[in-house]
Amino acid sequence: MVVIGNDWDEVIGGEFSKDYYLNLREFLKTEYSSNTIYPDMYHIFTALKLTPYHSVKVVIFGQDPYHEPGQAHGLCFSIQDGTALPPSLKNIYRELETDMGISPAETGDLTSWAEQGVLLLNTVLTVRRGQANSHKGKGWEILTDEIIRKLNERETPIVFILWGANARSKKALITNPQHLIIESAHPSPLSAFNGFFGSRPFSRTNQFLAENGEAPINWEVGSRSKTECFEK
Repeated sequence: MVVIGNDWDEVIGGEFSKDYYLNLREFLKTEYSSNTIYPDMYHIFTALKLTPYHSVKVVIFGQDPYHEPGQAHGLCFSIQDGTALPPSLKNIYRELETDMGISPAETGDLTSWAEQGVLLLNTVLTVRRGQANSHKGKGWEILTDEIIRKLNERETPIVFILWGANARSKKALITNPQHLIIESAHPSPLSAFNGFFGSRPFSRTNQFLAENGEAPINWEVGSRSKTECFEK
């Protein structure tokens, strides 16, 4: 039985006893015992653990975890501290600087975003080393689609940031008109110049949050929110 340790247990706990997840679990047992799988099994649900259901203000979608050593730790686009920044994250930082005037961070660990209510959710939560999309179609998409549906039901407005075709395919699940959808090309070097650069997702998110009485996100990587700073 999977235990997240916060209100996600109540929101999606029933999924972990369904046939699709039990089949996925058996598949993962074999994969982890016979291959190198990222992230390690203790960090598969990091995104949900760091960002409880009731705390979600923003959702950013990724496809599947980074598949090289020292990178994936359960948050989409985020890497473990001390690892070289991948191209997509470099472009995210570039847009962040243009949009918000925040200089690129040396670390790629986006935990500080997650702790402020930014759910960094991959569509598929595991991957085999060196093989992108190797766990696609094994059952993770059923679970993460259900997570999106549950977030769509939330009364408090949420910003859904959809970068690229894979993320934008989830738009059909977001039907509640009080939520904001921000969509653009993916930050990958192959597509960033086709609409990602100049899309201003960070300032638009904060403007929407402020208009709805929510504290803005401090997008400076490694920093706590202003509210947390004052509380300390």
